[in-house]
Amino acid sequence: MLKGKTVLLGITGSIAAYKIAYLASALQKLHADVHVLMTENATNFINPITFETLTGNKCLVDTFDRNFQFQVEHVSIAKKADVVMIAPASANVIGKIANGLADDMLTTTVMACRCRKIFAPAMNTAMYENPIVQDNIKKLQHYGYEVITPASGYLACGDTGAGKMPEPETLLEYILREVAFEKDLSGKKILVTAGPTQEAIDPVRCLTNHSSGKMGYAIAKMAMLRGAEVTLVSGPTAIEPPLFVKVVPVTSARDMFEAVTGVSDQQDIIIKAAAVADYRPKQVSEDKVKKKDDQVSIELERTDDILKYLGQHKKNGQFLCGFSMETKDMIGNSRAKLEKKNLDMVAANNLKVEGAGFQGDTNVLTLITQDEEVSLPLMSKEDAALKILDKIISLMK
Repeated sequence: MLKGKTVLLGITGSIAAYKIAYLASALQKLHADVHVLMTENATNFINPITFETLTGNKCLVDTFDRNFQFQVEHVSIAKKADVVMIAPASANVIGKIANGLADDMLTTTVMACRCRKIFAPAMNTAMYENPIVQDNIKKLQHYGYEVITPASGYLACGDTGAGKMPEPETLLEYILREVAFEKDLSGKKILVTAGPTQEAIDPVRCLTNHSSGKMGYAIAKMAMLRGAEVTLVSGPTAIEPPLFVKVVPVTSARDMFEAVTGVSDQQDIIIKAAAVADYRPKQVSEDKVKKKDDQVSIELERTDDILKYLGQHKKNGQFLCGFSMETKDMIGNSRAKLEKKNLDMVAANNLKVEGAGFQGDTNVLTLITQDEEVSLPLMSKEDAALKILDKIISLMK
């Protein structure tokens, strides 16, 4: 995902420095070219050899290091960088960079970088809340630096409060958002639905389906990484919501209908990946459930047809994509859905094909439009999401 991208990691003196070894490793596994800069104080918490082993590049500490990998080291490496992350960022380094001071390899290099710079503060709560530190953070933000709000929790000093550096997984998401993909969806508003819905029978039981929400969540994440402003309307799932995406949690089909139709006219692209329960009980109360000889029956009615409504109310220039889950005649049934509901594209899969459908991390899709059918091989749901977005972009040009 990050092949051909150069990531600079700046590490300052903080006990949280050890966590950046995990971040460097994760970036390396995504094929990024990772370079690590450390302050002298940082070397008291973790050895530079750790990062040299993980990245395959020399870890730079001394501005006057006699290493001729770069002609003028702090300038050349700055030119190579696609993104810089300072994590953990101490109050000292935040203050120096905010006020234009460059007295070591890390601060000198950051000053020379023209790419996006991201800071992850990590310090004692009292230091973080000090008005001077807050002013320096505001100054960085004024000049276009991104500052991640630290987490709150138990700190190494024994205090509890703000100042805790986010986990490496979160820091990685900030880097991916910046450089993982070309921002070909910048300026677009995309609405994605995901997961199942639940229709209550009584206070204990419900009607639902096997949808995990993984496909919809993958689409939302990939669209965000490509620059879109994404709203994810999600039924109940066990998936961690993607960062930088507005998530609207819902439970029933009616909840999802109201959430979607309430914002649909503001969207450029709508992708309905949710598997909405088809039926709901007409009445939700214990006395409406009929029991006889261990048999239970309840009167049902159809739930709201979200796609049909969206197709009927589609605004000019809006792109509408639905999903089709079939066990037979996948192409025929999906084409009928395309026509009947006024869709621009259907992403269809056969639930009987190995690796496709609910729960798994892979999918096998056929993208169906008015003019063609594009069959995709077995691939991860994130890769499938990218293919769906590629097709949508090509059709909207």
